Amino acid sequence: MASSSTSPQYTIPATKFEPAYLALHRTGELQRRAEEAVAGLAECKVCPRDCGVNRLEDKTATCKTGRYAQVSSYFPHTGEEDCLRGWRGSGTIFFNMCNLKCVFCQNYDISQVDKGREVSPTELASMMLELQDTGCHNINFVTPEHVVPQVLEGLALAVEAGLHLPIVYNTSAYDSMESLRQLDGIVDIYMPDFKFWTAESSLRYSKAKDYGDAARAALKEMNHQVGPLKFDENGIAKRGVLVRHLVMPGMLDESRQIMHFLAKEVAPDTYVNVMAQYRPAWKVSSEKYEEINRSLASSEYKAAIQIAQDAGLRLDQRRLIDGWLVV
Repeated sequence: MASSSTSPQYTIPATKFEPAYLALHRTGELQRRAEEAVAGLAECKVCPRDCGVNRLEDKTATCKTGRYAQVSSYFPHTGEEDCLRGWRGSGTIFFNMCNLKCVFCQNYDISQVDKGREVSPTELASMMLELQDTGCHNINFVTPEHVVPQVLEGLALAVEAGLHLPIVYNTSAYDSMESLRQLDGIVDIYMPDFKFWTAESSLRYSKAKDYGDAARAALKEMNHQVGPLKFDENGIAKRGVLVRHLVMPGMLDESRQIMHFLAKEVAPDTYVNVMAQYRPAWKVSSEKYEEINRSLASSEYKAAIQIAQDAGLRLDQRRLIDGWLVV
């Protein structure tokens, strides 16, 4: 972590930290929520799409996922934010398919094309325990918005078998309030990516007109549940919200709206990773999306950093852009 305001303000001694879900496990509430969430698959409203299909019978809609989650890969990820990867990696589990249809998705083969391997709750639990055994600092669910019931089902089994790592919910922020309610007291670290502000951009680039509304509601709820990002004495995140924002070409006005929203309506000390990784991918080469068929300019990225700093947010990155170190 490094920026003009990145030193951790809130600390939790590693020896005193306990993942939130352990308290729910001891009362039986974790198992109850898992069962409730899975039962809800009969008329799926897991995400804001509200497709209503019976996924228990393997019917599918937008996310192309039926009864069981599909996993692309799982491994100790050393490319995540410093406060997540530490020195032993973040235990990432990448789910296939997605409830958004981003035309610029760099992982489109995972999110929109390849269904991956279906995994049972027992297999998913085994993945979590294996990542814990390798020494990972946390369990990091990537693109979990459409498989919250399956995640809870596997988590209940993993906790019963000894899982004790913090849970990272790594999401696009296109989450339903019902799913977030089920995750309350279970997720330790929410890591949403707030992509767009306007309905026009959301519809054009992610095929979800209500994305902005859903993301704004989700971020407020996430902050209500876990508060500002907190660290142990080694700088490893233990609980709280860390927002990612991918800066898009020609869309600094939306970045400005997002940063002001975070500062004024979520928390003034929200941690934000302003990301410069955008590049034309997937369907962007089409003439239909000519306006974003270019790489991000270093001036745009540096302007986005300045916007976040002016809003008073806490930045969580260190990036080299065209030879300039932007902090």
